[in-house]
Amino acid sequence: MKRLLILEDGTVFEGKAFGAQVNVVGEIVFTTSMTGYQETITDQSFNGQIITFTYPMVGNYGVNRDDYESISPTCKGVVVKEHARLASNWRAQMTLDEFLKRKGIPGISGIDTRALTRKLRSVGTMKAGFIDIDDDLTHEFDQLKATVLPKNQVAQVSTTKPYPSPGIGRNVIVVDFGLKHSILRELSKRHCNLTVLPYNTDAETILELSPDGVMLTNGPGDPKDVPEAIEMIQAIQGKVPIFGICLGHQLFALANGADTYKMKFGHRGLNHPVREIATGRIDFTSQNHGYAVDAATVDPEKLMVTHVEVNDGSVEGVRHRQYPAFTVQYHPDAAPGPHDGLHLFDEFMELMDAWKEQD
Repeated sequence: MKRLLILEDGTVFEGKAFGAQVNVVGEIVFTTSMTGYQETITDQSFNGQIITFTYPMVGNYGVNRDDYESISPTCKGVVVKEHARLASNWRAQMTLDEFLKRKGIPGISGIDTRALTRKLRSVGTMKAGFIDIDDDLTHEFDQLKATVLPKNQVAQVSTTKPYPSPGIGRNVIVVDFGLKHSILRELSKRHCNLTVLPYNTDAETILELSPDGVMLTNGPGDPKDVPEAIEMIQAIQGKVPIFGICLGHQLFALANGADTYKMKFGHRGLNHPVREIATGRIDFTSQNHGYAVDAATVDPEKLMVTHVEVNDGSVEGVRHRQYPAFTVQYHPDAAPGPHDGLHLFDEFMELMDAWKEQD
């Protein structure tokens, strides 16, 4: 069965339908990941987005029980050059096609993903939609251009109620802006007692739980759409150690007077080199973000830029000069992706222990 991918600039790609039989509209982006498509599709940072995979074949090892980053993915669609109809892996429970059907996510294959990616790199991300081959193109383009993409993306993916992930060590509050399960997994490995709270939890509620540290997670969309989180961060910093990842990093920067901006096409993939300024160490990192911290607006009296992206020089990490708090733009939890950044979770443990000793 044929399906069309249309872009708001008037471009039309024809391909074959797989996954759910539904038409969708979202922001189209691309990821350069060569593997880890299950983790990518279930990453809530892709909320509302149509994901283009630049790797030529996707789906060949199926979907398994271990690699979910969320149980209910909220990406809008999947674009691939070649869709593997058969899955060959000892862990596989179902094919990618079966998985997308169960989750209500449509896919399109047979697309020239190289041409599509080149367009997104030159023009920037834009609105796109999946439509049926027989639909009226003029009408569908009018509908696409008129569509206003939602701004409440974090509210769509954050937990609505607090829940525990019990452990026997440090007491860590995880503020959920669209968390990946791998973040909880890495904290649990380090014997943390975790309490996951909604994105709009206030500072008083957090501090009443007497945490040893607070984790600000990843999540989708524009950080400026979450003003309540910025106020919360301003109220808890200096009172408890903080570690922020991705959206958490951007929110922390905003809370300390820096500005953020929308990138042309963002960073999405597993091969982004990041330099630690102090040591010159290069880590290859997993990234998924369309916004970044503006280096020119970072107040050197408050924040120190600790990491930069090697390719474009964008800010990849900051540390507070007075308070026990640091953040990174990339995903040190390595799911999917390199394990180079896992040491940051150990640094968070050390930061919490040092803070406790001061008390």
